[in-house]
Amino acid sequence: MVATVVTRTRAELDTARAALSSPVGAVFTMGALHEGHQALLRAAGEANASLLATIFVNPRQFGPSEDLSRYPRPFDEDLARCEKAGVDVVWAPPVTEVYRSGEPQITVEPGPLAADLEGASRPGHFAGVLTVVAKLLHLTCPDRAYFGEKDFQQLTLVRRMVADLDFGVEIVGVPTVREPDGLALSSRNAYLSAAERDRALALSAALEAAAKTAARGAGPDEIVAAGRDVLAAAGLDVDYFVLRSAGLGPVPRVGAARLLVAARVGGTRLIDNMPVSLV
Repeated sequence: MVATVVTRTRAELDTARAALSSPVGAVFTMGALHEGHQALLRAAGEANASLLATIFVNPRQFGPSEDLSRYPRPFDEDLARCEKAGVDVVWAPPVTEVYRSGEPQITVEPGPLAADLEGASRPGHFAGVLTVVAKLLHLTCPDRAYFGEKDFQQLTLVRRMVADLDFGVEIVGVPTVREPDGLALSSRNAYLSAAERDRALALSAALEAAAKTAARGAGPDEIVAAGRDVLAAAGLDVDYFVLRSAGLGPVPRVGAARLLVAARVGGTRLIDNMPVSLV
């Protein structure tokens, strides 16, 4: 097991980063690590000489109705998972180290996609995400950064930011990790009661039903209706269930596309998505 170096300040990070061998893979997290994060760490560790992870609960990506103080922060357990995954350096800064001047006056404008889907329900969320990702990329200087496909809209926007602003880092997407029964792993799953967890299975079941309908050659309306029927039968409060292109644009006539869903199960809002091929 690697002896993980824990850093808190930018100066400590700079010293530890300078000692790493290239290429360096990075995984940015808000802690509360689960097997989905472990998959990111494994992918980064297997493809790079050194592995760096951040643990930072970013206040700027929480909306007014979202409880920042409620977000889990099991740092000792997170550090143990990082050590087990072979992480060389963990940066776990306080908020004042990331936002040294307080509330930033200049932020990343995420563009029109950020107003749709998750952005429609969480105004300002992606500006907060992209601003902190931009800062973390600048501060950690990785060769590759790894993001889960579970947050597919986030991954799409990070890729666009890196391309549009010429960051010079490779963004690698890692497939969603699921429980054996299909539930996508998420830190928010900890908020679910046993009964709510059973109902939450409708999200992945809806995606599967829609994907099977697509495989039969159905059109977009029929594909979406198949998924929505599953969600309606489960009685979930659905925010959206949509079919988009692989880049989250208009639905193509044939080829790669993406199904996305968001719904509330009790008081917990969950998201999921699945690739699909239109024939």
